[in-house]
Amino acid sequence: MKTREAFDAFRCALETGYTGDFLDKVTDDFHFFVPLPLDGWKQKQEGRERFEELVRFERSVFQMSLASLIELENENYGMVVFRSEGLLNGKPFRNELSIVFEFEGDRIRSFREYVGMPLKNYENP
Repeated sequence: MKTREAFDAFRCALETGYTGDFLDKVTDDFHFFVPLPLDGWKQKQEGRERFEELVRFERSVFQMSLASLIELENENYGMVVFRSEGLLNGKPFRNELSIVFEFEGDRIRSFREYVGMPLKNYENP
């Protein structure tokens, strides 16, 4: 299942900082959207290096574990509803989010993340 493999690689990157498995699965024109309320992150993000920057940033403010709750997939898209919990800026945090992967063949062309609650804690690291 493409979605399971994509999410497992995404989860590994955010939990451990190792991005290799995820980046091995992306297309050359890979891009993504994340709902961070910070300048520089509110628009489309492009490329492998920008994903690595996202992981470094996320790990600098958030020590997390992710758990898949629901997975749906068709030929071109995969969606995962997941729980994220841990410490955000040193304070306990728990949320449910969704991520939608767009596939091109067996590779990840893009993803878009949707957050279940405002991320105000990101504003004051």
